[in-house]
Amino acid sequence: MIRLLAACMPGEIRIAVADGERLLDYALWRPGAPDGVGDLHRGRVQSVLPALGGAFVALADSIGFLPSREGVARVGDGDRILVRVVRSAQGGKGPRLARVDGDPGDGPVALLQPGPDPLTRLAAFHADAPILADDPGLAATLPPSLRARVTRETTVWSPSIAQQVDDLAQTEIALPGGMRASFHPTPALVAIDLDGGSSSAGRAAKPVAQLAANRAAIGPLLHQMRLRNLSGAILIDPAGLPAKKRAALTVEIEAALANDPLRPRLLGFTRLGLAEIVRARIHPPLHELLAGPHAAGLAALAEAARLVAAAPHRLPDLSAGLGVAAALERDGFAREALARRAGRPISIRIDPSLPPNGWKLDHA
Repeated sequence: MIRLLAACMPGEIRIAVADGERLLDYALWRPGAPDGVGDLHRGRVQSVLPALGGAFVALADSIGFLPSREGVARVGDGDRILVRVVRSAQGGKGPRLARVDGDPGDGPVALLQPGPDPLTRLAAFHADAPILADDPGLAATLPPSLRARVTRETTVWSPSIAQQVDDLAQTEIALPGGMRASFHPTPALVAIDLDGGSSSAGRAAKPVAQLAANRAAIGPLLHQMRLRNLSGAILIDPAGLPAKKRAALTVEIEAALANDPLRPRLLGFTRLGLAEIVRARIHPPLHELLAGPHAAGLAALAEAARLVAAAPHRLPDLSAGLGVAAALERDGFAREALARRAGRPISIRIDPSLPPNGWKLDHA
């Protein structure tokens, strides 16, 4: 039976969609720093730039890009317009916008209606799946239509599900048949290298065995692509096969891609034998969410929450690098969530000796 398993930490809900002990999907929900996809804004056109094929639009908390195909020709600098975020800020670029018909009204730029949170989005995709949560307050933050589906459980993740989630933070993973894959995100594309390893030991000259090993690995590999939300241009280097033989993997790749709700496409194989896949960029990839000062700050709060659970009302002070301190200052939701657990707010002190993403908990 498919279930949505919501493990709650201060400022972060980790949502695993599981069918038994198999992880089907995964998402991070950070209420104090949502990715903004689906948000409806009253924006103000900052500058129309035909050479860039669009316009920059000031939003309540950022600047987004509106492509020319969205009716940029009908607007000028300073105009107020309604826009919706269709792609989150990621890869060092701001959010992508779409024009929405209607009167934006008067007033400054503003968020008019937030988009769906990750739990609501996944619950809609798995309409009959129960939601298990380890925080009794989670249901109150959800739309009324979802609250009846929420059941409180002390522990929502089994050790197997927890291990599968932990593996998503790794850049190298094991695949069936002794194969291994390594993931290499770059600003332009994601490169994935398949290595035969033990699967080809003693039989490197057997193309049939190499093809079988690659075929066995393709489905689990592309499932990892979905779980990690890798997107944009993706290149896969199969293991061992000559470049001219790699097109034989087309059937397996297309069958695996058909299970992905974003409907990624196999474009073919390059002359070097690399499989070219394109997957829609919408939400930020997991590796971006797990990096940076905000992720480090949430890890610090999660550790503080674990210490409080072991010794109630003995909340340590937090010494943080400048980046972590600034990120937690912006995320009041996360600080308040920890305060509810601990009975008092956490004290955060900037420590110049720590790197920007560094932190340590100081016990009294």
